[in-house]
Amino acid sequence: MFLTNAIAKYFSERHFPAISFFDAPLPLLATAAAENVPIVLSGVLMSLVAIYLASKIGAEVAKRFDLPPVLGELLAGVFIGVSSLHLIVFPENGLTASDSLVMLGLRSLNHLTPEAFTNVFQSQSEFISVMAELGVIILLFEIGLESNLHDLKKVGIQAVLVACVGVAAPFAIGTVGLMTIFHVAAIPAIFAGAALTATSIGITSKVLSELGQLKSTEGQIIVGAAVIDDVLGIIVLAVVASLAKTGEIDVLNVFYLIISATVFLIGSILLGGFFNKSFAAIVAKLKTRGSIVIPAFIFAFFMAFIGNAIHLEAILGAFAAGLVLDESDARNELDELIKPVADLIVPIFFVTVGARADLGVLNPAIAENRAGLLIAIFLVIVAIVGKMVTGWAVFGIPNINRVAIGVGMIPRGEVGLVFAGIGSASGAIDKPLEVSIIIMVILTTFLAPPFLRLAFGQPKPAGE
Repeated sequence: MFLTNAIAKYFSERHFPAISFFDAPLPLLATAAAENVPIVLSGVLMSLVAIYLASKIGAEVAKRFDLPPVLGELLAGVFIGVSSLHLIVFPENGLTASDSLVMLGLRSLNHLTPEAFTNVFQSQSEFISVMAELGVIILLFEIGLESNLHDLKKVGIQAVLVACVGVAAPFAIGTVGLMTIFHVAAIPAIFAGAALTATSIGITSKVLSELGQLKSTEGQIIVGAAVIDDVLGIIVLAVVASLAKTGEIDVLNVFYLIISATVFLIGSILLGGFFNKSFAAIVAKLKTRGSIVIPAFIFAFFMAFIGNAIHLEAILGAFAAGLVLDESDARNELDELIKPVADLIVPIFFVTVGARADLGVLNPAIAENRAGLLIAIFLVIVAIVGKMVTGWAVFGIPNINRVAIGVGMIPRGEVGLVFAGIGSASGAIDKPLEVSIIIMVILTTFLAPPFLRLAFGQPKPAGE
């Protein structure tokens, strides 16, 4: 998932070092003059055409090779993004308007001045980024609806254990290994270790849903652990960012995050009955089109807003909203109504994740890449092993597929890039280490979907 504006706000308010993709965006289209708004709209429309074409072609090709469609969407994003065609590019990759084929086409059609050219590019990129954020919010709302609150409660302890092991193991192994094997200084090693703790719940949950394993015991453990892992990731991020700035940990901020996350998640579940009754009463009184889906999205977006406002992630609020409404009488009808909305918005998230992945960091011909490749290999190994061991943190459940649980926790997604970005902007890590973290994030993100497919295709070990 892209890191939400809540975390950007959290760090900006506390004067942590800022990085380009952390900067709170101006109101949409504010960077474009009024006369350029139609041009921005043209850029957005052409970008969406490219995204939808790529997502559909990529998903269809992946399906024909018996691979998860989300993998096809990710790879399609790579093809049209910074690593290949440059149809969809973003300023945070260090690119300018002149690097975007869409923007070059708009400039030739509209004779833009250099300043207008730059402003239109920034506004168009902002809009696509916001749409991607909205996509992952809707995805997590849908996943919450498809999950079962009672089943999640049954595996709650297991999910907590998996999440804790999945954070502690890669962090400890990565940090100690970098310091002892590669003689990396303590603070850079801690940053890299922290980047290993993340799990991309958006990618994992989508693959589980496509495989029909979301409601399995393994699927519920993975989703529950990924949600908890997300909360723990925010706390780790606060700790390492504070450490980079002052050399000390801001205990009060960490304590606040722990309390707010706990109260929000548990409170949402405990108040679920009240929310369900209110939702049912409202739906019963509405007689026009959208009488179910509109109230549902109002609730989901409001919960996402609350998560955002208390410095958690908006996706946690959306997931909680889905879990709550899963208990409602209109749940089956709501499931069907959500699907076309998700089909329209969610692919933007996955394609943009791929479009942002700069595979150029894998090029050994570039000197600064070569310096980080050995470290990158080490981080990739730790990233995989550190999450694979989580499957063996599960106890008391016979015939559990421990491999699938471990693989499901592997993808780092864009969250790992945030750690690298903060470390680089603060001066805590150098370019080779930043490149090695980016390589780790890219490989774990793209390897996880096919590995998860293989893991669930394996027979469960006898006697477990």
